[in-house]
Amino acid sequence: MYRKEIKVMDCTVRDGGLMNKWQFSDEFVRGVYQACTDAGIDYMEIGYLTSEHVFSRDEVGPWKFCANADLARIVDGIPSNVKLSAMADIGRIDLDDIPPAGDSLLDMIRVACYIHQVDKAIFLAEHCMDKGYEVTINVMAVSKVNEHDLDQGLSDLALSRVPTIYLVDSFGSMYCESIEHLMKKYQAALKGKTIGIHAHNNMQLAMSNTITAIINGANMLDATLLGMGRGAGNCPVEILVAFLKNPKYRLLPLLKVIQEQVLPWQKKVDWGYHIPYLVTGAMNEHPRDAMQWMDSPQKNDYVAFIKKMHDDEILE
Repeated sequence: MYRKEIKVMDCTVRDGGLMNKWQFSDEFVRGVYQACTDAGIDYMEIGYLTSEHVFSRDEVGPWKFCANADLARIVDGIPSNVKLSAMADIGRIDLDDIPPAGDSLLDMIRVACYIHQVDKAIFLAEHCMDKGYEVTINVMAVSKVNEHDLDQGLSDLALSRVPTIYLVDSFGSMYCESIEHLMKKYQAALKGKTIGIHAHNNMQLAMSNTITAIINGANMLDATLLGMGRGAGNCPVEILVAFLKNPKYRLLPLLKVIQEQVLPWQKKVDWGYHIPYLVTGAMNEHPRDAMQWMDSPQKNDYVAFIKKMHDDEILE
């Protein structure tokens, strides 16, 4: 379980923000940052890097943009070795809106793309590298990608300068066998690169899938406090840290911030294991329909939801 190359990325604010439009208070975000610092977590993904003409601050919170002034309010006064990361979606960030790393509090930019956007992702990621950032490319929804397209995308990524590529189970639809197969494929295609894993928990397999990825060589591991994230959420960072048995990580600070900051959000936001998220995961579908269902008065009518999903599948 102990491997010195392994790094842990906490994605609570970025992925959890998908459930509340990133409307976290500074107290919450600062609490997560302090906990990551005290727990020895390597990276904290604090939100998205997005151009402000794409979204309105009247609609979404500051962690959709990660402006330097907002970041400074969180980190000032906290001595920390935690590196800050933000995610950039293809088409939602203008190149001129990415400051040089020397002028930013961000250390890493993670470029999220679908397989047909790999060329654009490489361009954006290498642009960020040239500005001094650490970078990764996170290829999303690979459970929907056919083998030929995936092989071509991995071939293109292999030729890039990008050092870290993520396997992403966007829909929480994968079993351990799928993770093992894809990790072997990524390792064979991406010689010399680091592989990361980002798992969703629709079928209660995010932690076991993360373990399978570790066994097969993944050294960048994404997780969130109490599994907080879009829909069913993610691999819980507190379980991951308990599993890793690495003396540099500490569990107590994570439990403290869960108790003080994360648990209250469970009364406001229904992330985590719920039957509608299981259904979309089992069907290898995006959780958007389940998220809408969970916000409706019918949220506990599981039979109606699965009938709706099957009807929608037939119509498609």
